Amino acid sequence: MPNDEVLIRPGRPDDIPELMAIFNHYIENTNARFTTQLLSLESCRAWFEGYGAGRYRLLVAHDGARLLGAAYSSRYRPSAAFDTTVETSIYLHPDRRRGGTGTRLYSALISLLQDEDVHLAVAGVAQPNEASNALHRKLGFEEVGTFRDYARKRGLWISSTWFQRLVNAG
Repeated sequence: MPNDEVLIRPGRPDDIPELMAIFNHYIENTNARFTTQLLSLESCRAWFEGYGAGRYRLLVAHDGARLLGAAYSSRYRPSAAFDTTVETSIYLHPDRRRGGTGTRLYSALISLLQDEDVHLAVAGVAQPNEASNALHRKLGFEEVGTFRDYARKRGLWISSTWFQRLVNAG
């Protein structure tokens, strides 16, 4: 299906099973999600409740038949000093990578955040992941550093490169 037929919209409760399947793919097969436990419908529903209007958004890409991916902004740290910083994430269905869906989806999220009281978006990318590094750079994120070997999953050390993007200068 051509990329222009992809609908980008806020996530809905009926997206939860497909979101869970995408996230669980990354948990099982990659280091992109640092959790080691697969998500259940209950845990995914609880996670979903943290999104809506304002700074913390969840957008999905859908082609009319299935969910193609999700991009979201989350609270960065619990201290009020960080209220205008959000952490952004994007996950695509494994067969939808490198087709432009990620660019459209992540761009839509950033556009929404520009209308909110958000100063900075940060994103951590588990390495190696050249596609995600390139996507972040393409969308105006700058690399600010790498935490080396700071997490362990399946007995392997994981490094994470962090990116930031100014959303609103005010």
